[in-house]
Amino acid sequence: MRCIILFISILGLTFIDAVAEVKMPSFRSHQIDGRVEIGYGLAISDVDGDGRVDILLADKRQIVWYSNPDWTRHVMAENLTALDNVCLTAFDIDGDGKAEVAVGAGWNPGDTLNSGAVFYLKPKANRRERWDPIELPKEPTVHRMKWIKSSTGVAQLVVLPLHGRGNQGGAGEGVRMLAYSFPKDVNQPWKTNLIDGSLHMTHNFEPVSWNAKVGDELIVASKEGVFLLEEIKGSWNRTALGDNSKGLTHFIGAGEIRSGVLKGGKRLLASVEPMHGNQACVYIEPKGEQAAGLWERVIIDKDLIDGHAVGCADLAGQGQSQVVVGWRGKKPGDLTGLKLYWNEDGMGKDWQATSIDTGRMACEDLAIADLNGDGKLDIVASGRSTKNVIIYWNEGVR
Repeated sequence: MRCIILFISILGLTFIDAVAEVKMPSFRSHQIDGRVEIGYGLAISDVDGDGRVDILLADKRQIVWYSNPDWTRHVMAENLTALDNVCLTAFDIDGDGKAEVAVGAGWNPGDTLNSGAVFYLKPKANRRERWDPIELPKEPTVHRMKWIKSSTGVAQLVVLPLHGRGNQGGAGEGVRMLAYSFPKDVNQPWKTNLIDGSLHMTHNFEPVSWNAKVGDELIVASKEGVFLLEEIKGSWNRTALGDNSKGLTHFIGAGEIRSGVLKGGKRLLASVEPMHGNQACVYIEPKGEQAAGLWERVIIDKDLIDGHAVGCADLAGQGQSQVVVGWRGKKPGDLTGLKLYWNEDGMGKDWQATSIDTGRMACEDLAIADLNGDGKLDIVASGRSTKNVIIYWNEGVR
């Protein structure tokens, strides 16, 4: 009997040591809305100017925000078009402590001629009342949008369609990615300029500040691969980071894209490939003689089903980014969910994973921010078939 007890004790100690080596935070799920229709897109910003960031959601028919800390649901706009809303972006442009909000609607990816709509939402004095939509020019199949800072320091709204005008099956004209300059009077025409018009099936993008310039750069996920767009002397230049246009990599397009860092400051990109695909991937910034070449691609998961959301941030306080990926599809016997991936070697090659959610979240979009001011980054996700919004509170390393 003493031998058996000793054996169990040894096993227990070994298990505790193994868990201790992981050093990843645990997350407590908190559903704040269970009546979402689709939950297309999320944003996080301070809507009402109380110093706390709020959660915004582009749902099928409504644009809503949830006020921190009680997460009361407020409708900002409804039925902007006869078709679905699809995206939104929120950021304090004018420095008054309150977010400016823009919305993409008119969603029909099969109509590459007439679909799509872009709106700036003008708030009332009481931001809990309905906001006034101001319709802006658009390209068909509006799909993603972000506020950025231009090379002159002026705020711009960047809008990315999914397809080029008149395209079928991702072939034809390139996607026209437009920048709208934020005017002094939002009721007056917004000036637009073309950032890029050469890529196809551009599913997502993210602003980054990599080169110590005034303006933001953009990383874009497309059928052709992953690219960096940067404004130089008034013109936007494109650089391939992961290039599929000439058969240089072994995938057919990228769907999601987010940026982070490894230990030592080396840059990292996280993606789902192909679009709505099964692979979670990272790209590792080259150094030295290879610095101008393509980034090294590492597959960290091959078993996703309809991967559709990526986050990249240091949730564990490691001094390097972890990757969060959500998926919305499943086969018989499988469940939708959300996973956290972390790098073990500091070089971006050896990755481990743990589940954040299994079965409760069919992830359409996710966002990462410190929602309660405790210094730890939390995760917000919106579910398609699960019809919900869930906060995953970061409870730190146990």
